[in-house]
Amino acid sequence: MTANPASPDPIAPLVRSILDEVGEDPIRPGLRQTPSRVARSLRFLLSGYALTLDGLVNGAIFEEPYSEMVVVRDIEVYSLCEHHLLPFFGKAHVAYVPDGRILGLSKIPRIVDMFARRLQVQERLTTEIADALQTVLEPQGVGVVIEATHLCMAMRGVEKQNSSAVTSSLTGCFREDDKSRNEFLSLIGHR
Repeated sequence: MTANPASPDPIAPLVRSILDEVGEDPIRPGLRQTPSRVARSLRFLLSGYALTLDGLVNGAIFEEPYSEMVVVRDIEVYSLCEHHLLPFFGKAHVAYVPDGRILGLSKIPRIVDMFARRLQVQERLTTEIADALQTVLEPQGVGVVIEATHLCMAMRGVEKQNSSAVTSSLTGCFREDDKSRNEFLSLIGHR
């Protein structure tokens, strides 16, 4: 999903048409560069489509006899709701229990970003992150919780600015074992 830098981005004229359609003047000084800026912004915000899990992990899986929970919490999440193209944002908390292999810690937020930088619903985003870790590590279990505020709910529709959505995806020991699940929820500050 990249535009050829030698030619104008094909998204820009579409943005110009939208500006016309809503009654704006796309050639007034404040809006002249807006179509190109929006095109660049969308290319960045949706850059997750250009990534693959294997390319992102890039061999950063290490044999290690560690078998206790690994948690990376408070990972900032920014995504676009696929229903309204409005942002949702919040925090992801990701955990896994290794089964002889660990992942370089920086790869976990990168996996979160790869899926968040696509048109999304929070429920699918949560599951995609858990499934990706389950696939690359084959751990004893994976836990993912995302807490997010959706501007499609805050700015329009029900207009509830102080609400947030919480989703979870649990595999293996996080789904089957109350002790593992409760330890994870305790470590991320959930009751």
